[in-house]
Amino acid sequence: MKAIGGVSIQTLAETYGTPLCVFDEEVLRQKLSAYASSFRSDTLETGVLYASKAFSCKAIISLAKEYGLGLDVVSQGEMYTALAAGFDPADIYFHGNNKTPAELDYAIAHNIGTIVVDNLAEAELLADKMSGQYKTVRTLLRINPGVEAHTHHYIATAYVDSKFGISLLHEDEIIETIRTLQKRKNIIFDGIHAHIGSQIFDTDAFGEEIRKMFAFADRLNTVYGIPVNTVNLGGGFAAAYLEEDHPTPIPEMCRYIISRCEEENKKLKEPVRKVLIEPGRSIVAEAGFNIYTAGYIKKTPGKTYAFADGGMNDNIRPALYQAKYDAFIAGKEEQEKTVEYTIAGKCCESGDILIDSIKLPEIQTGDLLVLKSTGAYGYSMASHYNKIPLPAVVFAAEGKSRIVIQRETFEHLISLEI
Repeated sequence: MKAIGGVSIQTLAETYGTPLCVFDEEVLRQKLSAYASSFRSDTLETGVLYASKAFSCKAIISLAKEYGLGLDVVSQGEMYTALAAGFDPADIYFHGNNKTPAELDYAIAHNIGTIVVDNLAEAELLADKMSGQYKTVRTLLRINPGVEAHTHHYIATAYVDSKFGISLLHEDEIIETIRTLQKRKNIIFDGIHAHIGSQIFDTDAFGEEIRKMFAFADRLNTVYGIPVNTVNLGGGFAAAYLEEDHPTPIPEMCRYIISRCEEENKKLKEPVRKVLIEPGRSIVAEAGFNIYTAGYIKKTPGKTYAFADGGMNDNIRPALYQAKYDAFIAGKEEQEKTVEYTIAGKCCESGDILIDSIKLPEIQTGDLLVLKSTGAYGYSMASHYNKIPLPAVVFAAEGKSRIVIQRETFEHLISLEI
C-alpha cells in the first residue's frame, strides 16, 4: 500500500509532517453509505446515528449529515462541535451516565432532540429543569439488558455491574424513572436504549439484545401501560484491525438486525415503531491510518525496538486495553519481513508500546511507519502527556488531500495557562 486516498504516503508526510492521522475519505463514504442504504425495514421506521465519540470533528460530522445519519453525543463539547458543523439539533441524541446540570441546560437551550436518560437521579433533575419550560424534549431511558458480549471488560457495557443504565433486574427503579419523566407534559418518553459493548464479532449477542429489548418493550406496554415507540440498540459493531479479524459486513449485519427486530415485533404484536443503531468504530476505524517517522532502533537481550515519533499521546488504546494493530513500512511493502520489532512510542512510560510484536522489513531511522485501522478512538482519546502537541488530521480522496484538524502548535498547547 503506497498511497492513502490516492495520495502517496511519502507526499502526505512531506506535506503535513508526522505524526499524522490520515483518513481515506472514500472508505468513510462507503461505510456511511452502506449503513444509510442497508438499515431499512418494510415494517419499522429506522435510523442510524453516528457515534461521534469514535472520532469527532466538524468534517466527519458534516459527512454524517450528508448521508442522512443522526448523531450520538456524550458531552457538551460534542454537542458544541455538532452544532458548529451545522448539524440539526433535532437529530442529536445526548447520552452519558453523569450529565452535569450545565450540560442539561445547554441541551435544553439548544433544542437537542433527544436526551438518553441514564438513571433516576438524572430523570429527577431533568424533570425539575423542564418545569416551566415552554419547549419539549424527547427522552429514551438507557437500560442494562445483561447481555454478555465477548469483548475486553473495559469496553463491555451491559454486564450487571456496569456504570451505564438501569439493570433489568431493577424493574421497579426503571418504572419509577419513567414515571418521573412522564410527570412533565413537556417531557416525551419515547422508548428504551441499550449498548452491549464494543468491537463485537458475535451476531448472537445482538440477537439476544434484540430479544430482551423487544420483550421488555412489550412488558412496559402490557403490564404498566407505558408505550414504547423507539428501541435504540446502540452500537458495538466490530472493525478489522488484524488480518484474522473478519467483522460481519455492514449490509449483512444490518439485514440480520432488521430481520430479528421484525420477527420479535411481529411476535409481540408490534409494540415498537422505530429502531435505531449507533455505529461509530465500524465507520471510521478502517478508514484511518497513523503515519510516524521511525527514530532510533534499540536492541535489548530480548527485543528489537523501533521508536516512533508519536505514541500513547495520540493512540492510547494499546496501553489502555491491549488493542492490537497491523503496520507496514512505506516503500518497503514488497520486501521480506525479516525482523521482529516492538514499536514503542516516545512518551515517558514503559507502557507506551504501540505494537508489542510485529515482523517487518528492516527499519532504518527516518522510515515512515504506518499503523492501519487507527481511525476510531485514537485522536478522540489523545492527550497532552509530556506536553506533546496533538497531530494534524487529514482527509485524502481521489489523489487530493485536505487538512481537517490543524497540527497543534506549542503556543496553543499553553494558551490556557496563566
